[in-house]
Amino acid sequence: SAISFTILYHKKGKKKMNIAYVRVSTIDQNPGRQYEDLKKYDIDKWFEEKASGKDTKRPVLNEMLSFARDGDTIYIESFSRLARNTADLLKIIDDLKKKNVKIISQKENLDSDTPTGKMMITMIGAIATFERELILERQREGIALAQRAGKYKGRPSMNAPENFEELYQLYMNRRIKTKGELAKLCKCSRPILERFIAELKNKNS
Repeated sequence: SAISFTILYHKKGKKKMNIAYVRVSTIDQNPGRQYEDLKKYDIDKWFEEKASGKDTKRPVLNEMLSFARDGDTIYIESFSRLARNTADLLKIIDDLKKKNVKIISQKENLDSDTPTGKMMITMIGAIATFERELILERQREGIALAQRAGKYKGRPSMNAPENFEELYQLYMNRRIKTKGELAKLCKCSRPILERFIAELKNKNS
């Protein structure tokens, strides 16, 4: 895969951003049609990537997903530009949903503001939730077996650092670039970081 270029246009004073992801492959090397299709959405930041649809290494996609913040909207020409397969698509949409980032696909006419879009997102979310529940059920069964065998002691609970709210604001303002970097500063894993974020949002709601 190869990075073509990234364009940044950030309107002064605008916190929520319209983000576009454009991908072309070695077969389809002209991104012009995708730009034409998406420019009507008043895009603030463009991400363009040159990679096969089957390529697992998509650095620009990962950069775009890390860049997106709470309240942002990501625009794509079609789902085929974004994901390699259905499982990949479900994971991406689920991750964006956790970050409160909306995604709009022009070809599939998916817009979370429309009844049809809400229904599709609900169905996708239900499938993702079902898959997660199956995984959690297997984990619980494994823990129960380990407990009965006296081999499971669990982990001590970890609290967020005292300055977590300040660190999270730096992440929201894009001064801390990724959640991985935020987790490193908090000296915790990504799942624990997500718990810290959820607890902070509940506290401030």
